[in-house]
Amino acid sequence: MRTSRHSTLRTGLAAVAMLAVLAVLAGAAYEQIGRYRAARDFPAPGRLVDIGGRRIQLDCRGGGSPTVVFEAGLGVDGSLSWSAVQPKVAAHTRACAYSRAGLMWSDPSEHPPGARQAAQDLHAALANAGERGPFVLVGQSLGGLYSVGFTRDFGAEVAGLVLVDPSHPEQVERVAHFMTESRSMRSRIGVALAPFGVLRAAAPVLLPQAPHRSAHEMQAIRAFAPKSLRTQLAESDATDASLAEAKGFRDLGDRPLVVLTAMAPYTAAELRGMKITPEQGRQVQAIWKHMHEEMAAWSSRGRHLLVADAGHDIQLDQPQVVADAVLSVVEAVRRNSR
Repeated sequence: MRTSRHSTLRTGLAAVAMLAVLAVLAGAAYEQIGRYRAARDFPAPGRLVDIGGRRIQLDCRGGGSPTVVFEAGLGVDGSLSWSAVQPKVAAHTRACAYSRAGLMWSDPSEHPPGARQAAQDLHAALANAGERGPFVLVGQSLGGLYSVGFTRDFGAEVAGLVLVDPSHPEQVERVAHFMTESRSMRSRIGVALAPFGVLRAAAPVLLPQAPHRSAHEMQAIRAFAPKSLRTQLAESDATDASLAEAKGFRDLGDRPLVVLTAMAPYTAAELRGMKITPEQGRQVQAIWKHMHEEMAAWSSRGRHLLVADAGHDIQLDQPQVVADAVLSVVEAVRRNSR
């Protein structure tokens, strides 16, 4: 009797193991099919520029000088972060949006992510695509510090900047007594299981339809989500290093500069995510506003503008405000060159 029970148990375990193997194989096949369909159904806007064995997606439109270059914040949408702003700017001057390495259509990099690596990749992509300065850099959130880093490394090519609700080098320590940073273990597990189709299947839930985006854009973002989410997590892990690196450079000279600050109160979901009360949220926002006032002073020609009714993604909530700020810097650069 005992032998029979052991045999039944072994048979059951073998069946479970076989089902697990089949599930893994099916998931891997589902992911590979999804990658094929993503490339087929959502071709890269603009072009894929070779920067030495890997490609960066660069989408340049319009004509005229200076050329505006958009740098996305910490997210998964790459160049599509600027889809509501870029056409408005491209109607008046050359305007380029791109996806950092590992986001959307761009190939992953073997180098760790960060401000310096982003600057080097962007500079190589612009040069290899034949795009020449002067450049006006437009960076949102962490992309704001990446734009400042590009100015540090390639300042002769940068004529002006627009920082859209940008990160500040000291933001963590200045709000540390209000909140503690947490990076979800579920995100790491999801990324680890991405090769087996888990993230692709969960993409509609993880990335619901946004009110300011078209259905086609959301479908494209979800199609590349397994790759982009891995990059987003790596960039998030490198944030502390990027902030520390940015502390050493705060001199933008006399370049025209506009810093935009989102002034909409934090939503209930945002407060829950930060684990703070509404009153603490107001205090954090006041600190955020003050940090942006400091950043505007990094240039002798800096301006600080408050944007009502806009959350952190001002470029989606109030794209015309961002476009107007960009074009004001473009016009200032043109006046300087006359």
